[in-house]
Amino acid sequence: MGDQGGDNRSEVTDFILVGIRVRPELHSLLFLLFLIVYWMVLLGNLSMIGIIVTDPRLNTPMYFFLGNLSIIDLSYSTVIVPKAMVNILSQKKTISFAGCVAQLFLYALFMVTEAFVLAAMAYDRFIAICNPLLYTVRMSRSLCIQLVAGSYLCGWVSSILQISVTFSMSFCASRVIDHFYCDSNPIEKISCSNVFMNKMVSLSLAILIILPTIVVIVVSYMYIVSTVLKIPSSEGRKKAFSTCSSHLGVVSLLYGTVSFVYLTPPNNPELRKVASVCYILFTPMLNPLIYSLRNKDVKDAMRKVVWKKKVLL
Repeated sequence: MGDQGGDNRSEVTDFILVGIRVRPELHSLLFLLFLIVYWMVLLGNLSMIGIIVTDPRLNTPMYFFLGNLSIIDLSYSTVIVPKAMVNILSQKKTISFAGCVAQLFLYALFMVTEAFVLAAMAYDRFIAICNPLLYTVRMSRSLCIQLVAGSYLCGWVSSILQISVTFSMSFCASRVIDHFYCDSNPIEKISCSNVFMNKMVSLSLAILIILPTIVVIVVSYMYIVSTVLKIPSSEGRKKAFSTCSSHLGVVSLLYGTVSFVYLTPPNNPELRKVASVCYILFTPMLNPLIYSLRNKDVKDAMRKVVWKKKVLL
């Protein structure tokens, strides 16, 4: 039986992505929705990266992390959305075996990396507010680079482990994935292997990723709140909290949508797909808006760019 499973697995050269189930007449509308939101993801995140790179005033640790956050948001949307858009209008909704492996690997890589980068940003805000005199010493350029590199390393290691256990399974029952991209849970459902080890690895990775990042964020903000409440003037407290509000908004958005995705009942795959759209499309679209609308430095940099364009015209 084991050999048969291995043979059947070797015969799988592609998978079929079911996608989001809507009436045929709504396919064009769904494609248009994906196109508009993905275009806004590209515009928002590329603009944010461009502003951070070109404006010397934004050459600080916080904006270094924010620039990397925009790269990550742009990347994991691009890994999934273009293929999903093609499949919406296509009769042949296939993805190659190698393409599915690559998609799951990159999706997991950027998702895990984002969690660690957000934790690094919380630590940055903790140092800025609780130890402002030591900020430039503590948050050196080399430390910022190490934190981001470490975030990518954690993402890379967890992704390797995830795809190793996911694609070591046998697929002798079906090759139809009930999702619009390759994710580990719907892939498990079409396997005829024992998925216990797969689930244990996924659970262990989730604990090792979520627990330390949440602890860093929560502890950092406990110290931040304690320090801010000691500031005598209301204006000072307001200014200190304003430097954290954007980050808190992004953290809440990320963990809220991810929880929505993975806590959705498995017997309701369509609701899980809608939750995935929120995470993959709407979260990276909203992140640049949260930082640009609530951040004076970013708004000033954007006005400067717009003013230069007007002068050139």
